[in-house]
Amino acid sequence: MFKKLSLFLMSILCIIFAGCSISDSSAKSNEDVIRIGYQKNGPLIILKSLGALEDRLEKVGYKVEWNEFQAGPALVEALNAGSIDFGRTGNSPPIFAQAADAPFVTVAAGKSKYEGSGILVAKDSEIKSIKDLKNKKVSFAKGSSSHYLIVKALESEGLRYTDITPVFLSPGDARIAFEQGQTDAMVVWDPFTSSTEINMNATLLANGEGFTTDRDFFIANVTFAEEHEDLIEIILDEIESSSVWANNHHEELIEMLVPVLNIDEASIKLAVERRVYGVDSLSDEIVEEQQEIADTFFRLDIIPREIDVKDVMSKH
Repeated sequence: MFKKLSLFLMSILCIIFAGCSISDSSAKSNEDVIRIGYQKNGPLIILKSLGALEDRLEKVGYKVEWNEFQAGPALVEALNAGSIDFGRTGNSPPIFAQAADAPFVTVAAGKSKYEGSGILVAKDSEIKSIKDLKNKKVSFAKGSSSHYLIVKALESEGLRYTDITPVFLSPGDARIAFEQGQTDAMVVWDPFTSSTEINMNATLLANGEGFTTDRDFFIANVTFAEEHEDLIEIILDEIESSSVWANNHHEELIEMLVPVLNIDEASIKLAVERRVYGVDSLSDEIVEEQQEIADTFFRLDIIPREIDVKDVMSKH
């Protein structure tokens, strides 16, 4: 009996004195994994597929956990909840997140991909110019880069947002509605733009030139950014390296993306050949671009309050 009691007490003492060390070990284990959120149609899928980041981080004692998201808002939500440490999104989700007081930091931007962002109409459509969109049904994802594109395109011709009938649809649903003639035009980004052009022989009424740069943005959990600036440097460096590879190896890139995106080779080829991958620091010009989007969305009552985008831009 005494022996059993002694063993029990020893077990309790071991738990008490080992508790900190167990906790520390668990914390260290969590810290040794970098959780990255990505979308299939973004530059991080290239980084993931090449595998160079894993090799680089392994040398400093870290592993990579990849988490796939269907859309930017869900990725930002996971970042703010602490479920991931780093991710990539388009230009609009960070604005909505900031307007909702979500804690995150933007650490870098991607190159402009305006050529693949466009307003599409059917090949036999009576719509021949942006002015002809007046009183037409136009589909796009609400609060997306496409939402901003259509607003700026209309304003460039003296039209107002209220001059069209917005139809809020995700790219996949928008394509179906467009094919069935339920909408007169659709606004979307590559590779959905290229696929619609090629497989429906649709007309690209206008791309984003002069209206939107449609950049990628690389964002991080605030705590992670504050505590691991060195790791962010490594991640951004590897994104840039994978981007250089992508820009110089189109054939291999297309071969890589076709099965991942499940889109035909011709559409992927068109999308790849009209964009440049890369990483840009957060210049005054880029900050101004984001501020213009934020101001436009506030003016249209799409976000609930005015924001200063510099508040979430890292000086990294």
